[in-house]
Amino acid sequence: MADSARARRLAKRIVAIVATELELRVKDPRLAMITITAATVTPDLREAVVFYTVYGNDDDVTSTAAALASATGVVRSAVGRETGIKFTPTLAFKLDTVPENAHRIDDLIAAAKASDAEVASRAAGAQYAGDADPYKVPRTAEEDSDIDDDDDDELTDRDEELEVSSRRGSGLHNEN
Repeated sequence: MADSARARRLAKRIVAIVATELELRVKDPRLAMITITAATVTPDLREAVVFYTVYGNDDDVTSTAAALASATGVVRSAVGRETGIKFTPTLAFKLDTVPENAHRIDDLIAAAKASDAEVASRAAGAQYAGDADPYKVPRTAEEDSDIDDDDDDELTDRDEELEVSSRRGSGLHNEN
């Protein structure tokens, strides 16, 4: 088994060889708008997948796939001749989906920006549902008049018991 670094180097070399062969030696007009984007090689260097993109419509894509299928033998011979390895890997051509995914992501980003702009326009004239500080409750004049000053100064028996028990629990023993 070969190491992964050797497989990556061979994949890069296969991309260059296939692109050169399709451009210079294979004279098929259906391969005019093809770009070889990447290649992967198995760790045992027996199989290679070559990724390509085609500029054009769906008819161009199907005709390019047919042209690649017919040119696979010629391209594989060139790969074997120029790499000089003991076993020439079998080649499989696969349409690269990166451009379609990139367009889809661009559409999703545009939709998200439009949604963000709509939310921002709605938020521009919005107001808070409650007060500015919902936790602060101001006293009214009626509440102030209802409070007896005499009742505040005196603690009830229950309040005194709670105060003494809280001191005991906290370790503060201040018995009077």
